Amino acid sequence: AYGGYYTREDAKELVRYAAERHIIVIPEIEMPGHSAEVLAVYPQLSCSGKPYTSNVFCVGNEETFVFLENVLNEVMDIFPSDYIHIGADEVDKKHWRTCPRCRNRMKENGLTNEDELQGYLVKRIGAFLQTNGKKLIGWDEILDGGVPSDATVMSWRGERGGIAAAQSGHSVIMSPGDYCYIDHYQWIPETQPEAIGDFLPLEKMYFYNPVPEVLNENERKYIIGAQANLWTEYIGTEAYAEYMIYPRLLALAEITWSMQEQRSWDDFKVRVNRAVPLLQQQGYN
Repeated sequence: AYGGYYTREDAKELVRYAAERHIIVIPEIEMPGHSAEVLAVYPQLSCSGKPYTSNVFCVGNEETFVFLENVLNEVMDIFPSDYIHIGADEVDKKHWRTCPRCRNRMKENGLTNEDELQGYLVKRIGAFLQTNGKKLIGWDEILDGGVPSDATVMSWRGERGGIAAAQSGHSVIMSPGDYCYIDHYQWIPETQPEAIGDFLPLEKMYFYNPVPEVLNENERKYIIGAQANLWTEYIGTEAYAEYMIYPRLLALAEITWSMQEQRSWDDFKVRVNRAVPLLQQQGYN
């Protein structure tokens, strides 16, 4: 692990700064996976009880839910957003297969596999958030084990999860890796700073339609937006982050705020080339 942390006051300042600019900050508190840092400090919340052996919470341990609800209570005090994102992606479920507490949890609740065990956590946390007037967002893996009726699904493994969610009446945020991951190279890699890989030039992003044509008119209303993701494993400075964000963020804005039939790459290309020097004049890289 490396890097720093946000204090409560830091987070409140970010929320205030964003609100002045009509932006709502939605926090993402990862569970049950992507939690190695937590479990290094609270190893009793893992299946092994040992630090640095797992990045996944023990779902069979009732103390896990006490901890997660305490964290979410602190988060809700800071973030007034209607939504809380709980992640639930890329969960390595191997420890659950041999953990006595997890097996017991499955037996007590009639769960037949580990996907359903994750669904147990997602639905339980969803009910807790609902009690507190909040709505749950999760990555598309939440569809695998059962999902709360009011959950919003963020589709990142292509569009398949988003399509399935919309067809079953769930709100969807489209964020497929091929079109929305701006940690990918945006031009010839040999000319660019190091990135995580893959290739997403401005033009490809602009031609993305967040509303899949396979959906019927009623289902399309469940696509509530799209999101670009800038994961920062390879991004060590603010200047590099700005370089990756712009001008691709302008393309995302247009594809989510304009009707598909009204968009024109040739017209956008002229306008984006006018916008770049304006951004540079304001100090953006």
